[in-house]
Amino acid sequence: MIHQTLTLPTGATLDVYAPLSPLNPPLIHRGILICPGGGYSHLALREAEPIALRFASMGFTAAVVQYHVNSAVFPQALQDAGCAMACMRSHAEEWQLNPDAIAVAGFSAGGHLACSLGVMWQREEIWQPLELTCDQVKPNAMVLCYPVISAGEHAHRGSFECLTGSMDPAVHAAYSLENLVSPLTPPAFLWHTWEDAAVPVENSLLLALALHRHRVQAEVRIYPYGSHGGALADEITASQPDKLIPEAQEWPAQAARFLRSVM
Repeated sequence: MIHQTLTLPTGATLDVYAPLSPLNPPLIHRGILICPGGGYSHLALREAEPIALRFASMGFTAAVVQYHVNSAVFPQALQDAGCAMACMRSHAEEWQLNPDAIAVAGFSAGGHLACSLGVMWQREEIWQPLELTCDQVKPNAMVLCYPVISAGEHAHRGSFECLTGSMDPAVHAAYSLENLVSPLTPPAFLWHTWEDAAVPVENSLLLALALHRHRVQAEVRIYPYGSHGGALADEITASQPDKLIPEAQEWPAQAARFLRSVM
């Protein structure tokens, strides 16, 4: 496996974990771009390298985008993610990666970022300043882990305040992603815990309903127990006992199976 850290044109960094094949011709891998959470104010390390290493162990070329947070408002983080997706495609041959099979994954506010890429990839005005095309930034699938989605009644308000630089819920409404789903949105795997007190499960349920309404393929896993921010839900990433979630520990394998079925 190769491990590289690249600086993107936006100034964000991309940490790449590519399991190279010794075969000739080599085995070509699917890819996954990972967006850690952190409320758009910081990046949660437990949702970065440990996730990438788990997916690399399952044969994915995995990369973590260290996107801009805190004082960086929309569309900075989204442009970081789009630039990271384009970078993965441009290195496809070197990293033995199928450029038409790259998913985006995100956790909590990183889930909002990942889903934003999934519902806004076709907005040319976001990518033109970077001289990128919509096809370069489009994710082929999404993996959304206890994602921030809705700016309405069930919002994680702090994430939207950091994203927009405004405390006005009326400003946040434009970034309520369940309202931006269309038939162009890529397939999605979602998981959440029923008792999440930080980002309510309604965020995933509202998105799932929107995906179903637009006939976008999805798989939704709602686990009964566990607090917000479970990451791998095991001893590797649990920062406290209520993030050890036995029922959820199979989500990476379930997500990998879903990704193999849709891309």
